[in-house]
Amino acid sequence: MKNDLKKYLDDCVARFNVADFIENDPISVPHRFTKKQDIEIMAFWVAMLAWGQRKSIINSAQTLSELMDHAPHDFIVNHAETDRVRFLNFKHRTFQTTDALYFLEFLQQYYLKNDSLETAFSRFIGPKDIHTEKALVGFHQLFFSLQDAPERTRKHIATPERKSTCKRLNMFLRWMVRRDNKGVDFGIWKNISPSQLLIPLDVHVERVARNLGLIQRKQSDWLTVIELSENLRRFDAKDPVKYDYALFGLGVMDKKVFI
Repeated sequence: MKNDLKKYLDDCVARFNVADFIENDPISVPHRFTKKQDIEIMAFWVAMLAWGQRKSIINSAQTLSELMDHAPHDFIVNHAETDRVRFLNFKHRTFQTTDALYFLEFLQQYYLKNDSLETAFSRFIGPKDIHTEKALVGFHQLFFSLQDAPERTRKHIATPERKSTCKRLNMFLRWMVRRDNKGVDFGIWKNISPSQLLIPLDVHVERVARNLGLIQRKQSDWLTVIELSENLRRFDAKDPVKYDYALFGLGVMDKKVFI
């Protein structure tokens, strides 16, 4: 049964992990850039807005890109406080002006001292860590370490400490860390291993995973993410999160799941 399921999921990965996946997915927005910092800034912001319909997420991401003059890193590092006025009307669902202004403040202060957003995660994790839990906890604490960090913005940056599934952060890390020759994920970060990644657990992934017997836990929380990721690691210990393509693709594209 295990071998049959692995073959089925591997076939689905090959089906969905293709360049055609990019166009209608929010990852299409950071794919418009080539500079490392532009990619990671845009990818981070897009991932943090990734709830709701994909078309709506892409539209909001395009607006963000325009607000940053289609040069995210240059804008983040060099903009003056007066340039933030243009963000006063930016909203995406519950992501409001206060949240946008704090994101700008954190990113500017961070990039004035650091070359890449990678170290905001990788500094908290070592090669012996099985997965990225410490990186997510550490990043959350770092992100909200600035004086007067707004309490309301915390709901937009998840943490395992609150038992959240951390879907959007896990997706962002997948984008930045996973590397293959398919062209969807960027694989531009080298200090976190693909083997340490955890599955981005959205409603589609969860439904399919439960149907396939990959989740037994009744709740949908951080421990569910660990359970599913560990089960997927049995199929590919070096790259367990590649199965995100299979589970998400089956959940979105197919009415039924067959083995």
